[in-house]
Amino acid sequence: MKTPTGTAYETHGPDKETAPALILIHGLGLTRRTWDDFIPALAAHYHIILYDLCGHGESDLPDEAPSLSVLAAQLNDLMRHLSIDRAHLIGFSLGGMINRRMAMDYPDRVASLIILNSPHERGEEEQALVEQRAKDTSEGGAAATIETTLARWFTKEFRSANPEKTDWVRQTVLANDAQNYADHRFVLANGVIELIRPEPALDFACLVMTCAHDTGSNVAMSEAIAEEIEGARLIIVPHLQHLGLLEAPSLFTTPILTFLDDIITADEKR
Repeated sequence: MKTPTGTAYETHGPDKETAPALILIHGLGLTRRTWDDFIPALAAHYHIILYDLCGHGESDLPDEAPSLSVLAAQLNDLMRHLSIDRAHLIGFSLGGMINRRMAMDYPDRVASLIILNSPHERGEEEQALVEQRAKDTSEGGAAATIETTLARWFTKEFRSANPEKTDWVRQTVLANDAQNYADHRFVLANGVIELIRPEPALDFACLVMTCAHDTGSNVAMSEAIAEEIEGARLIIVPHLQHLGLLEAPSLFTTPILTFLDDIITADEKR
């Protein structure tokens, strides 16, 4: 299915009249298929919406240069199309930047934030490295950095034991429109600046997670995100790297369901 503005999406689980809405936002170069292994656990309790970011997967290329605000507006348009007033937002990597921007631009639309393996304030050296990767992508396309990227995203053991999953990620990233991918990579590189210590501070129930060996969305970044959102929960998944949610989905879905059950129960008691 597609919205009139070209966003490809699908829904799972009970309908929106009988279950809370839960929208899952994938990361750079990927598609809504990122969440396939999450659906069985989450759709038993929630009305699930998956969608492809602008120019990713089956969604149309954007009419304007991507930015976090443009990507938040895409999500807002999708919610409007589906007549969903508020939703719990799960964002992975770039998606975890988009859901924070959504909370800043459309706070009445957000029921809670779940931020997975998402970058935040970087040191000067690390920021320069991320910007260089974005430049390399712009000059050579995704193929210029894909093998290095896969080594950062998956553990060596997983890549060896699961070549089909690794190849799915490789082929998905390489299938992207080159300019759109490069544009979104610049958003990933530079967009964190507008998310640091926002004024006013974000005031939402929030779960922040990352993996112990995720070098691009590291533990210190997740700690900083959680510190900036009062009452946020922080979970560090041991051993795994950036795409830990593909290696071990249950290590993510179990705490996500616990978090959502806790905050919804608390709301019902008020």
